[in-house]
Amino acid sequence: MSFTSPTARPPGSQPRSRRSLRRRALAAVAVGAAAVLVATGCSIQVTSQPDPTIPDDTMLINADRGNPLFDRNFNPYLTNTRTASRWMYEPLIMINPLDNAQTPWLATEWSLPDADTIQMTIRDGVEWSDGEPLTADDVAFTFEMLKEYPAIDIKGAWQHIESVEVDGDTVTFELLTDDVPALTIIGATYIVPEHIWADVDDPSTWRNEDPIGSGPFTLGNYNQQQYSMDKNEDYWQADSIEIEHLILPATNTQLDTVTRGYDWAYSFISDVEGTWGAASDENEFWFPPVGIIGLMPNNEVAPFDDVNVRRGIALALERGSIAESATEGYMEPAGQTGLILPNQEDQLDPSIPNQGMIEQDTDAALAEFEKAGYTLQGDQLVGPDGQQFSFALTTANGYSDWTRAAQEVQRQLGQIGIDVSLSLPQPAGYQQAISNGDFEVAIGGMGGGYAYQAFNSLLSSEFYVPVGEATQNNFERYQNPEADEILAELKATPDPDRQVELSQQLQNIVYDDLPVIGLYYGGSWGLFSDRKFTGWPSAEDPYMAPQNYDSAPLLIFTRLKLVKEDDQ
Repeated sequence: MSFTSPTARPPGSQPRSRRSLRRRALAAVAVGAAAVLVATGCSIQVTSQPDPTIPDDTMLINADRGNPLFDRNFNPYLTNTRTASRWMYEPLIMINPLDNAQTPWLATEWSLPDADTIQMTIRDGVEWSDGEPLTADDVAFTFEMLKEYPAIDIKGAWQHIESVEVDGDTVTFELLTDDVPALTIIGATYIVPEHIWADVDDPSTWRNEDPIGSGPFTLGNYNQQQYSMDKNEDYWQADSIEIEHLILPATNTQLDTVTRGYDWAYSFISDVEGTWGAASDENEFWFPPVGIIGLMPNNEVAPFDDVNVRRGIALALERGSIAESATEGYMEPAGQTGLILPNQEDQLDPSIPNQGMIEQDTDAALAEFEKAGYTLQGDQLVGPDGQQFSFALTTANGYSDWTRAAQEVQRQLGQIGIDVSLSLPQPAGYQQAISNGDFEVAIGGMGGGYAYQAFNSLLSSEFYVPVGEATQNNFERYQNPEADEILAELKATPDPDRQVELSQQLQNIVYDDLPVIGLYYGGSWGLFSDRKFTGWPSAEDPYMAPQNYDSAPLLIFTRLKLVKEDDQ
């Protein structure tokens, strides 16, 4: 997948607004490592003050949180597992969420002899952290266990697999149907040791308090305020790991992130340049786009079942202001193709105007609303029932960027006579609401590094359920037989050129039908310090998304280099 861009910007980089350029200038002239935070007329000097008791070969990571204390849970298949459990257990293939680039990991190579078969060669010489060898039998055992306990099949592998067979170091997956995208789902599955897990009564509830994995670190000290991890000296890539220890505290406020001397954090911070950036000369950040944040109309609830209403809303919005308000200018407005640009520019249908960007056009918006029976009467947009058009916009309480986006949408739609109220349930309540269809319009997302999965989760009728029943995808409850036919062909097509053609057909459906209305790109909020380690992913070297959750850190750990005393 190409990263080329007609504007020759580095991949994932974002142009700066005047406001953010001004912030950069202010950060650059900060004295020493001090950042000035202005609040109610007072200046507060905030600096990064690393803990002097933490050695230079030890990384302090803001990646896990207690509630308020840690549960000792290292089962990588459970939702409440400790973040680092997914650095102890490894996948078969490492997949970059930015562009779907695939790096051999526990599998050294793979092939698709036909569209319903995957063959993988398992890496030789890998050991579990207790010294036992990792073999193809462990891989087969893992998948059979996930079949027996579907609640822990978190990647959904058995939605694709018919059977698993082992022959020497080769594992063959027979699929339920022609299914080219199954490779990335199977490849991303975490592998566990048979000699440990075969004796577990119920792996769907087991806490795995003393984990034995194949990854670069083993569990060190553990208490309810923080835990540590130690380098696995027998790791199959031990020569590439220059970190000796990791420390993961339970308490990570935004102030902690800026002041505590973290080496790596994942967080959106307001005025990141003037806080994180100015707290230390060695602090860096990279916020590449990894998805599209948008309005998710419930296609089963009137009037959002009318494409003219959805198009009217899309035309009424000025996305630049929404992106600036939500992300402080760090992310760009997004188009209406479902693609993340420039990451997926090689797939873009050139016939779609303006790369899919919908510009604000109030007159055109009102014309679309009129097709649906809505007319502007004074300062109100009035429907066929004589009532003002009004709806509730749902987002998760505490997601500050989403809340700011919702408030800007509320303001803009109010200017054309639409009364928008905000519903802000807690994150768990938000997730339940969109899963069950208990909303009119919600802030949500679409898009991703792999076109098939992104479009399938957005458009497929396989995920459709009526309002009141729970679904894990297609939250907007969109149905289109044409989209289903294209998705079915895309799923079974190994030809890359034909895949692009089918992707472009799906882009046109998203552009014309607006099942979700794109607003701005969602970022991967990577915060790094070069004080002790260098080699972080960046716009110039986007080898992995900068997230410190799931499997991504496994690849990043192998690329980081310890800063030598002579270099400091």
